[in-house]
Amino acid sequence: MKFTSHEEYGLRCLLRVARMEGTATIGAVSQAEGISEAYVAKLLRILRIGGFVTSVRGMAGGYVLSRAAQEIVVGDVLTVLGGRLFEDDFCERHSGTVRDCTNTVDCAVRALWGRVQYSVDQVLSRTTLRDLVGETLPVKDELVAVTVLSAPAL
Repeated sequence: MKFTSHEEYGLRCLLRVARMEGTATIGAVSQAEGISEAYVAKLLRILRIGGFVTSVRGMAGGYVLSRAAQEIVVGDVLTVLGGRLFEDDFCERHSGTVRDCTNTVDCAVRALWGRVQYSVDQVLSRTTLRDLVGETLPVKDELVAVTVLSAPAL
């Protein structure tokens, strides 16, 4: 199971915007996260279209959260950045050389991925951006303690 760079870096960019006082510029996010400015701009555009950040124009312009960190659900952010681990069309995309999957009636693999997705959804739907930022806002470039999340056993 892998998360894409869009999901990883996009979430990191959103967290950086949440941690910065005032507006967060593309350059500042790029430097703080070690990601190219072009990629940060692309990710912030996706996050803006998804409704998680708002762009502010002008001399003090940049990006700010579009709503409070406790109202931004991490699962929603990851969905906008890349989708889910197990999509409804999984079987159509992995049917092998035949048109329809040969295991559509009784598929242990589909059941497994469904349980994994359910568990991931349970954690991500209960985790907000505020949970990841922590209760204490950082001072300049201090590192912020991140809440460690654990998934329930299957």
